[in-house]
Amino acid sequence: MSASNECRYKYEECKDTADWLLSRIPQRPTVAIICGSGLGGLADLLENRNSFPYQDIPNFPKSTVQGHAGRLVFGELRGKQCVCMQGRFHFYEGYNITTVTYPVRVFFLLGVEILIVTNAAGGLNPDFSVGDIMMIKDHINMPGFAGQNPLCGPNDERFGVRFPCMSDAYDKDLAQLAQEAAEEQGCTSYIRHGVYCMLTGPTFETIAECRVLQMLGADAVGMSTVPEVVVARHCGLRVFGLSLITNKVVTDYDSKERANHEEVLETTRMRTEDLQRLVSHLVGKL
Repeated sequence: MSASNECRYKYEECKDTADWLLSRIPQRPTVAIICGSGLGGLADLLENRNSFPYQDIPNFPKSTVQGHAGRLVFGELRGKQCVCMQGRFHFYEGYNITTVTYPVRVFFLLGVEILIVTNAAGGLNPDFSVGDIMMIKDHINMPGFAGQNPLCGPNDERFGVRFPCMSDAYDKDLAQLAQEAAEEQGCTSYIRHGVYCMLTGPTFETIAECRVLQMLGADAVGMSTVPEVVVARHCGLRVFGLSLITNKVVTDYDSKERANHEEVLETTRMRTEDLQRLVSHLVGKL
């Protein structure tokens, strides 16, 4: 058995986790929301909440990043049963890719049908501004180019097919509903649409790397989201994604700008209520 296969979770482990959670919550969630850096406040919108710290959940990884609370929160949002991840898992924390994506398969076994992913991202598109919210229309899976795909190894048909399609990774009907929600809220002035590119981090990008990503057609860059989306689509979940543009990438060698995590968290504090309202309004329209 190869090293990559040794660290894979089995179906039975995912089911044990799902069964443990189902025995402790009154309803089955149909919508899952993964909260990015500083965006965990989405879970506070849920009513009739049941919360479980990651360390208490069987087989669940632990979150170690500032701005990530590290718990699953179940509850009702706009009449829909939801589960929120307050804190996700990343390559740069030292986790392998199957650990990063483990919660998505648990969500599938809980009965989730729609996954909403949010993240903080750097703006590559020169027309984007700090504080813009980008609806993700597609992604570039850079780790996948290097063989880091969560679906590598034996395929379990109970989760999905061997060769899943990714040209429809982001659900167009959900994006249309989100656009309608943005229009109803009067917030279209800072809504953008674009391509998200994932790098593994934890370093922010070099100037040369940013220029390459722009040439590849990426509008925003971050360190998460894509592996979860790949596994969600493998399981047949519909996916909608939002990137909060928290900083502009540096593409000029004469620039004095420096990307830093504090700026990321400060921007999320500035825009978090707007993003929460958009997600809440979208869930209400499902």
